[in-house]
Amino acid sequence: MEDLILKLQDLGHLDWSDTKQSPGTPGCFLKAYEEPGGQRIYYKLSNYDSYRGIFGHECVNELIVSRLLEILQIEHLHYQLVHAKIRIGNREMETYITRTENFRKKNEQKMPFDVFYDLHKQEQESPLEFFVRMGWEAYVYQMLTVDYLICNRDRHGANIEILIDEEGKARPAPLFDQGLSLLFSCYSDLARIRKYDVMEDKAVNNFIGSRSTEYNLRFIPKEKRWFNGTLRACDRDRLLGGLESVLHPEHIDKIWEMIWRRWERYAEVCGKEWVL
Repeated sequence: MEDLILKLQDLGHLDWSDTKQSPGTPGCFLKAYEEPGGQRIYYKLSNYDSYRGIFGHECVNELIVSRLLEILQIEHLHYQLVHAKIRIGNREMETYITRTENFRKKNEQKMPFDVFYDLHKQEQESPLEFFVRMGWEAYVYQMLTVDYLICNRDRHGANIEILIDEEGKARPAPLFDQGLSLLFSCYSDLARIRKYDVMEDKAVNNFIGSRSTEYNLRFIPKEKRWFNGTLRACDRDRLLGGLESVLHPEHIDKIWEMIWRRWERYAEVCGKEWVL
């Protein structure tokens, strides 16, 4: 599936809901869905409010992170970025939205990880210890790695989902919802983008580990490789190609600087013999 649709699509028929607001973040992330041929397709906007309209780049970030996870060969929800004309109420807007398919199997139900953890944890067991006990250690160490590389600010307990089949067998859902990352707080302000410190250890909303993505690297065991892919300097175009008409060139450059420098730091902390 082509992951970037630059030709303007008329999606004015979508019914956006303004009732869902991400915890701890400004504005609102509207969602919509349709079911062509019985297959549910989900759509999401970047940050929105009724006064400013759409003013963020979270949808673009979702595509970039999806490409990064593809390079690193980490299971994830695949995002498609679509240039679209949409309507919210009586207001028509041109923007970029994400499109994704349902990742659940027909016989599976989903549950936020924080709820699943509360139901099944042992006494004094941390969320990280719980994940390891369940045999999901590769997943959690991949997640901690990726969240460091992109400085993900919003890995709360519902941004990790557990899928449960009809026999009660549980598995973590592919990684998803990574839009509040990279330079999302700069919006399109070039002065803020130029001053942005890509290595700053910002406080983040993590349910697993600490509120520091840098500190969370310490939880990753160093004796083995937790994913098969490797990021290389030549992957810049694969990661950011096609976005020249979506983001300012300096914004794109800063995103690459952030991911590449954090990758080098990750290799330094977790062992170059496993990472590179």
